[in-house]
Amino acid sequence: MLKNAIDWASRPYGDSAWRGKPAAIMGASPGAFGTARAQYHLRQVMVFLNMFPINQPEVMIGNASERFDAHGHLTDDATKEFIRQLLPNLVEWTRRIGQTQGT
Repeated sequence: MLKNAIDWASRPYGDSAWRGKPAAIMGASPGAFGTARAQYHLRQVMVFLNMFPINQPEVMIGNASERFDAHGHLTDDATKEFIRQLLPNLVEWTRRIGQTQGT
């Protein structure tokens, strides 16, 4: 579904809503690798769309059943810290990109 939504927002060709946009990627998975392959593929898609994903920190939450409670609330402090680092980094990244694009 995510890929389909990205495709629709990139149309019509030459008028992509994504062009020049900063982005942050994070994901959770029941497996040990925590969406690593999906995130790397999404980065490739973002390159094609001329988006600017932030590089660090990479938030790949593996073994999600151990990090979230039954209500979907994140309980793992180390994971919370990665997200706390990601958000201000995305804000700074967005400002830097805006300055280079003259916005």
